[in-house]
Amino acid sequence: MREIEVSTVTATIKDMCIEANHFLTPDMKARLESAAGTETSPVGKKVLSQLQDNLKIAGEEMIPICQDTGMAVIFLEVGQDVHFIGGDLEEAIQEGIRRGYVDGYLRKSVVKDPLIRENTGDNTPGVIHYKIVPGDKVKITVAPKGFGSENMSRVWMLKPADGIEGAKKAIVDTVLEAGPNACPPVVVGVGIGGTFEKAAEMAKEALTRPVDTPSTVPYVADLEKELLGTINKRGIGPGGLGGAVTALAVNINTYATHIAGLPVAVNMCCHVNRHSVRVL
Repeated sequence: MREIEVSTVTATIKDMCIEANHFLTPDMKARLESAAGTETSPVGKKVLSQLQDNLKIAGEEMIPICQDTGMAVIFLEVGQDVHFIGGDLEEAIQEGIRRGYVDGYLRKSVVKDPLIRENTGDNTPGVIHYKIVPGDKVKITVAPKGFGSENMSRVWMLKPADGIEGAKKAIVDTVLEAGPNACPPVVVGVGIGGTFEKAAEMAKEALTRPVDTPSTVPYVADLEKELLGTINKRGIGPGGLGGAVTALAVNINTYATHIAGLPVAVNMCCHVNRHSVRVL
């Protein structure tokens, strides 16, 4: 049994919140640079060039990539041979978020009650997803999620008879409905299967998979490639101003489901697709 102090989790998440809001992961940076080379629209090229300048300034001057520094979403893969000591794990995670947003001077966007709308002042609570896995390591993924793109996300409860064509239509229609509102070029996270909530969680987690890493399921990898091509032919383009690069990637996760259902969730993400990954 390996022991991990919860204070280590707090310190790590604090640093990750700051890192994710100032620097893109290497795969996202490379994909954005590639998009600038393939875009055919002069306006689209200009938008992508401005996005590159924005990233450079953010990194050099430690200014957040985007003014919406998001609601913190945490994925924790906890080895079953790990024992946390020194306090409550969930409190430690929330404290890490609090320190990251307060000490990092990041915008506080979380309200305590969804209807009363009183700001908590420190961007807590975040949303935490746990998974127990073999081993004695803890993998932490911090994904700050801005709501310009989050508000454009959808869950579709399709009929089994809708099949793969119905799923494809739901995904493409969601992107088309989002238009410029999700700050394209976008990354499209998709969850297919499970239940209502499982599909949505899979879609969110799909956004954290490197955009240069296709699904390990052959037909799903083919579907990701097909949908990316279909979406980019629709002409929304960078900033929604027209062009060949509407999406940088389509990442799809799948899971078993009920004989009577076909849940499809689409989690839209803007061009920065912020996340940071560390292993303790």
